[in-house]
Amino acid sequence: MNKFVTAAAALMFSWAAVAGSVADSHTDMAGCDACHDDGMPSSDLVYENETCVGCHGDLADLTQVHQDHQGMMVCTDCHITHEEGDDASSTCANCH
Repeated sequence: MNKFVTAAAALMFSWAAVAGSVADSHTDMAGCDACHDDGMPSSDLVYENETCVGCHGDLADLTQVHQDHQGMMVCTDCHITHEEGDDASSTCANCH
């Protein structure tokens, strides 16, 4: 099982390295309002995380890597939405 999780994480991070930012892909859909209330970021990112769950589902509904972090983290802990590549490796290093 650990090999599967490691492989999935590696694929996720390698794909993210060639992709633009999460924000770029979401603004194509509805501008800043795709993630932010009235286009403005909230101070605590609660609205933004609820928006992620509203579209993509709860962590329990996603891949095993997400399920393993249910109740411990929120989307924006790993998905650095306005940075190229959405690299979460620095967040992972905080615990692993």
